Amino acid sequence: MKELINKLKSALLKQLPGIQIQYEMAPLYRQRPDIQSIEPQNFKKSAVMILLCKDENNDWFIPLTQRYKYEGHHSAQISLPGGKYEVLDGCLQNTALRECNEEIGNIENILVLGKLTTIYIPISGYMVEPYLGICKEINPNFNIDVTEVKSLIKLSLTNLLDDNLVMIGIINNGSGNKIEAPYFKFKNHKIWGATAMILNELKVVLKTEELL
Repeated sequence: MKELINKLKSALLKQLPGIQIQYEMAPLYRQRPDIQSIEPQNFKKSAVMILLCKDENNDWFIPLTQRYKYEGHHSAQISLPGGKYEVLDGCLQNTALRECNEEIGNIENILVLGKLTTIYIPISGYMVEPYLGICKEINPNFNIDVTEVKSLIKLSLTNLLDDNLVMIGIINNGSGNKIEAPYFKFKNHKIWGATAMILNELKVVLKTEELL
């Protein structure tokens, strides 16, 4: 694990694949905004945690959360643990850690390795910093917040890296509208939107650096 940690840290300090790779998994209608031109008062700061974990078989996976259905833009979607920045966090890395702990349990031994490219979600106005962490505990015990998370999904890295599981189809966006978008097919789930865009950048980093 120590070797992987060092390689990932090094990879995240290089030039990242960036928005071009993220947008390979964007909904087909989505415009590509210049996030540098968006004024701070026009977006909400937030962060997510991409947490690399090992299961009881020593296989790598990423925990994702499935939201409940509700009246909102991200109803029933599959997401990375994360949420809105709060002043007491002090920094967005702490936001990612706090939200991760709140949503999927008090996971100890998380080592933050760095972050991927910032992503803006136009429909909800969130500017998201995706942090990459590794859980040094094998087969961590998750305790999801059932008021916020319907279920926990363990996305195998083997499946994430499989190009045959990238599909394009019609998605119910949670607001009653259907859109055409690429997605990662994992079991009976469709992982799409900002989550898929972030995961696609991680996928390219892992493949380019031949890390797994």
